Amino acid sequence: MMKCVKIILFYIFISCAVFDATAQSISVNDSYTAQQLVENVLVNSSCANVSNFVVKGDSFSGTRNSYGYFNSGTSNFPFAEGVLLSTWSSKNSEGPYISNRGGGNSSWIGDSDLEQAIGITNTVNATILEFDFIALTDFISFNYIFASNEYQDDFPCNYSDGFAFLIKEKNTASYINLAVLPESSTPVSSKNIHPLINAIPNSTEPIKSCGPENEFFFGGYNTVTSPINYAGQTKVLTAQTNVQPGKTYHIKLVIADQRNQYFDSAVFLEAGSFLPKIDLGSDRLLATNNPICFGESYTIDTKLPSSLGYTYKWFKDNVEFTNNSPTFLVTSPGIYKVDVQLTTSCVATEEIKIEYTPEIILNDTSLTQCDIDNDGISIFNLTKVDAIVKNNASNLSAVVYYESLVDAVAKNNPITNPTSYSNKFNNQSLFARVSNSFNCANYAEVKLIISNNAIANQNPISTCDTDGTNDGLSQFDLNVQVTPQVLTGLHTGLIVEYFLNHTDAIDQQNVLPNIFKNTVATQQIIYARIVNGTDCYAITPIVLKVNTFDPTNFQDETLFLCQTGSINLTVNSGFSSYLWNTGASSNTITVTSPGDYSVTVTNFDGCKKTKKIRVDVSGIGTITGVKVNDFEGNKNSITIEYNGIGDYEFSIDGSFFQDSPMFNGVAPGEYLVYVRDKNGCGISIPYVAYVLDYPRYFTPNNDGYNDIWVIKNMDDLPQSTLYIFDRYGKLLKQLNETDNGWNGTFNGFALPTDDYWFHLKLENGKTIIGHFSLKR
Repeated sequence: MMKCVKIILFYIFISCAVFDATAQSISVNDSYTAQQLVENVLVNSSCANVSNFVVKGDSFSGTRNSYGYFNSGTSNFPFAEGVLLSTWSSKNSEGPYISNRGGGNSSWIGDSDLEQAIGITNTVNATILEFDFIALTDFISFNYIFASNEYQDDFPCNYSDGFAFLIKEKNTASYINLAVLPESSTPVSSKNIHPLINAIPNSTEPIKSCGPENEFFFGGYNTVTSPINYAGQTKVLTAQTNVQPGKTYHIKLVIADQRNQYFDSAVFLEAGSFLPKIDLGSDRLLATNNPICFGESYTIDTKLPSSLGYTYKWFKDNVEFTNNSPTFLVTSPGIYKVDVQLTTSCVATEEIKIEYTPEIILNDTSLTQCDIDNDGISIFNLTKVDAIVKNNASNLSAVVYYESLVDAVAKNNPITNPTSYSNKFNNQSLFARVSNSFNCANYAEVKLIISNNAIANQNPISTCDTDGTNDGLSQFDLNVQVTPQVLTGLHTGLIVEYFLNHTDAIDQQNVLPNIFKNTVATQQIIYARIVNGTDCYAITPIVLKVNTFDPTNFQDETLFLCQTGSINLTVNSGFSSYLWNTGASSNTITVTSPGDYSVTVTNFDGCKKTKKIRVDVSGIGTITGVKVNDFEGNKNSITIEYNGIGDYEFSIDGSFFQDSPMFNGVAPGEYLVYVRDKNGCGISIPYVAYVLDYPRYFTPNNDGYNDIWVIKNMDDLPQSTLYIFDRYGKLLKQLNETDNGWNGTFNGFALPTDDYWFHLKLENGKTIIGHFSLKR
C-alpha cells in the first residue's frame, strides 16, 4: 500500500514540475503575417516608414510556420515579446528544453544570400523576413538573441547553423550583414560564441575539445526549466548600422540550418527595437577613460542634415535650452538629451552623459644656469624642474619640452636631449607639455636664464700631508674646509657642490664626495657649483694645496740614560713651535729617567710632525768571574762572566773589544779582562785571568833557548804539584809552584831524547795529564 502511495506522489510531483515548467515558458503564435510581424511587433511605432513585407519559411508541414510572434509571459526570458525566426516549426521553440528533438525537411531549401554573407554552404530549412524602410535618421538598430540546439557535445567545435541580418540600399546589389560580433565582421554563431568545450570521458563517441570563443557573449546552457526549447543561447546582442536619412533600404532577416536539418536554431528579435535612432556617440565618462578634457568644448552631433527640416529640443540635466539645431556645444559636465521631431507623430530621443577630467594644474617656472665663457649660452638640465612644472603630481605623464607653444600643442619637434639642452639665447622660453591618464594636456612656460652672479676670488685651501707617505695627497672635508669660505657674504639657502672640472660643474654630473682626496699631487683645482634650489647661482674655481713636511733627522730613535745620570733630547731648530709630551716647548729637554718621549714640531705652514724617542737606562758592567779553558793548545779560551743593565762589549787586552764574552784560541799567559758599556756609561774594573799550558817539547842543550821544560804561570797555582815520568811510568821529578822547571836530568844524568809524561795535581783535586818530547 505504501509503495503505491509513493508512486502516485511521484507522478503528481512530475506532473506539477512539468506544469510549472510549462507555465514558465514563452508562448509562440505562428499565425502572424509578414506585415504584422514587422509593423505591429518589430517596429510597433509610428516612427518607422516600412513596406513591401515578405516572410518565407517552413514549406513542407503545411500547417505550421517556422516564424511567429513570441511572448515571454511570466518566464525570465530577456525579451517581453518579439519576432521569432527558426529552422523548424516556431511552436517547437516553446520551453522547456528537451534534448535530442529536431525538425525540418531536406526539401525545405536554404538561402544563397545567407551563404554568401557568412561564407557557408549547403544551407537548408531557411526562414526569411524581408521589408523595406525609409530611414528617418542616420542610425538604426535592433536587439536579438541567437539560440541553438547545436550548443551540445562538441558541435560548437565543428559547425554551426547560420543566420544574418542583411541590409542594402534598395535597388543595389550588395548586402551588409549586421549580425556580427561588436566592432568586428565575425558572424554570430554557435561556433564563434561558446565556452570551453571539454572532451567527455568514457564516451562511446569521439568528443572533440576546443577552447572558448568570445565567451563573454555566451548567455548559458539551458535546462528543463528553460523558457525556450534550445540547448543554449547568446546574451542580448545588438545589430546596428549607419544609414542616410531619406533613403530607402531593404532588410532581409534570414536563418537556416547548415547541412544537418535535425539540430535547429532560432533568432529572437525584441519587439519595438527596430526604430530610427539618433547616435550621439558613446558616453564620455571618467570610468570608461573617455571624458572631455578640462577647458575643452565638445560638440554633440545628431549627424542629421538641416535640410530634413526636423525640429530639435536640447536638454541638460532635464533643463531645456533654446537651440533648434542638429548640434549642441558642450562646455560643462552633465546629462544631455535631444528630442528630434521626425514626423508629426514621431519623436526620436537620445541622451549622452558628459564628464570632464580634473584640471591639470601646472606651474610656470624658470631655470637658471651658469655660463662658462660669458657668451649667454650654456647647458641646461630641463628635467630638474619637472616636479615644479607638474606641481609634484605623481599621476601625470613625463614632462616633454618644446621650443614653441605651437609645437607643444601639436606635439611636433620635442626636445630630445632635455638633460643637456643648449639654449639659443638668454631668457629663452621653452614650453612643457604634461598629460594625464586620459591623454589630456596642459602647458607651462619654462624660462632659461643665465646667471650673472659675481663670486669673489677664493683663497687656496691648504692642508698638510699627514698620512705618512709624504706624496702630496691628502683628504679634504669640503663641507668643513671649503664651503664656509665660498658662502661667505651670500644669502642663506644656498648649497655648494664640487666637481673635478668645469664641464661637470655645468652639467651637474659626477659630484665629488664631501671627503675628497686630491688626485693631483701638491696642488689641484676643483670647481664649486653654488646651487639655489634647481638653479645654478655661480661656479668658481677652488685651489686645493697639500703641504708636505718631512724634516731631516726626524726618525724615531732609542737613546740610553746612564744610571744616576741625565741625557739631553734634541731636535733641529728652525721650526715655528715645539711641544714635548712633558709639556716643554723648546727644541731640547733634559731627562733623568727612562721612558717614552715625543716631540711635535710645527712648521710655518702649520704642518706638524711628531718624533718619538725611547729612553732606556744603561750602566757599567761588573765582572763576576772568568771561566778559563786551558792546557788545550790552540783551543784555549776565556769566557768573561758579568752582570749589569747595559749593552756590553768585551776585551782581554783593553784595546780590542768584541760583542761576545768568549775568547777562543787564547795563548797561555796573564790577562786583564774588561766589560765596556756600548751606550757610553763606562768600563768595568779590570779582572786578572791566567791561561796555563805546557810546552810540547824542549831542547836542554844549554844554548839558552828552550832549555827548561816549565808550565808558565804555575806560580799562580798555589799548592799545586807537578810530577814528571818517563814513558815507563818511572817518576823522574816532582816540582811545586816555586820551582823553576825541569832541565831533562835524573840524578845528575842527562836523559835521552824520548817522550815523557806529567801529572799536574791542582789544589782543587783536579789532575791534568799530558806528555811532551825531550830532544837532544
